[in-house]
Amino acid sequence: MITATTIDRDLSPFKAKLLEHPLYTKLNSIEAIQVFMTYHAFAVWDFMSLVKALQQKLTCTQLPWIPVGSPSSRRLINEIVWGEESDIDTFGNPASHYELYLQAMEEIGADTTPIVSLVSAIQNGTPWEDTVNQAQIPDEIKTFIRFSLSTATKAPAHIVGGVFTYGREDLIPDLFIAIVRGLANQQKGSVDTLLYYLERHIELDGDEHGPMALQMMEELCGGDSKNWEEATDFAQQALEHRIRLWDFISAQL
Repeated sequence: MITATTIDRDLSPFKAKLLEHPLYTKLNSIEAIQVFMTYHAFAVWDFMSLVKALQQKLTCTQLPWIPVGSPSSRRLINEIVWGEESDIDTFGNPASHYELYLQAMEEIGADTTPIVSLVSAIQNGTPWEDTVNQAQIPDEIKTFIRFSLSTATKAPAHIVGGVFTYGREDLIPDLFIAIVRGLANQQKGSVDTLLYYLERHIELDGDEHGPMALQMMEELCGGDSKNWEEATDFAQQALEHRIRLWDFISAQL
């Protein structure tokens, strides 16, 4: 039976595949980072829908306001939304991490057209399912997006929480920051915003959000083994989708 104490063990083989993926050895030039960012931007963007789905499910977003759920879970999600949706850029201006990532892409010379076109179509009122179907992006990216957005829009809170807490744990900053710093010596100034983005993720995640997210999962699943099993299953699917995304990007380099 899956419990809070066994879930990390059950997911560790999939996380190990991500940590040991051959993609990282190929990120040895500015050009490689440009290609990576063009595709990874979709993961930066769709992560926010998972966060906002949890905010809708765990806090009160309607009027009149009433207290909803656990105060600790409300605090976790509101803090993460604040950091992800309204952080500051390198000039001290408010910016979401998606917008900050776009700034980093433009600075390094990565192609922002695919992600900007998709987001713009949704902003203009096209349903996300139609937008993804019609987008001029690889099928591998479409599959990744569909899983994230279907989970965010249709799944109950414990499943969204499982994908968020265990399945989309951001492995990128620790792995990539040394690579990016090394590349900074090759082309000074072109990776400053990307470094800032990675450093902000490490700083904001810190020692507080991790334990709070685990506490949130305890509150969402409690002693219900079925909830733990469903959360683990979807977290595993999220990790498998990230591995396949890494496989695809690696094949482009």
